[in-house]
Amino acid sequence: MTTIISCTNREGSNTLKLAEYYHKELAAKGFESEIFSLQSLPDNFIISDLYGKRSEAFQSIQDKISATTKFIFVVPEYNGSFPGILKLFIDACTFPDSFYGKKAALVGLSTGKYGNVRGIEHFTGICHYINLHVLPLRIHIPAVGKEFDEKGDLFKEDTVKFVTQQIEQFIAF
Repeated sequence: MTTIISCTNREGSNTLKLAEYYHKELAAKGFESEIFSLQSLPDNFIISDLYGKRSEAFQSIQDKISATTKFIFVVPEYNGSFPGILKLFIDACTFPDSFYGKKAALVGLSTGKYGNVRGIEHFTGICHYINLHVLPLRIHIPAVGKEFDEKGDLFKEDTVKFVTQQIEQFIAF
């Protein structure tokens, strides 16, 4: 199973729009995937699901993560890195079943001009630590709000080219 993770709990985010675009493009290539948004985390998961505790609400999420063999992390820039909720999510997931030896593609986005280059570097280090194999082609999309058309599709030629290349490499990965 492939899971695309929208790595923010912010409502109405471009991160979720980009995750939906990846989902649609994978489906167009005959590759099944599911989207999991960190907006779906239980409200009290900081109390109920860290340090070995497991709530019923998080268990279904854990089951999905454990069953996943390939991930696409769509990661927005927060304060020059990635969202803290993403780190909490990784910490809450069971180690090593959740990520160890599995594969991932990383997609950075920002409203600024660098596309979360630094945050993707930070997150890559965490991926390596938990033995999550990262696809070498990592995408960075700056000024993401200007990348979507009215249907929610990416339309800028270079962005579409590199995202398509990453998707094709991810399928073969």
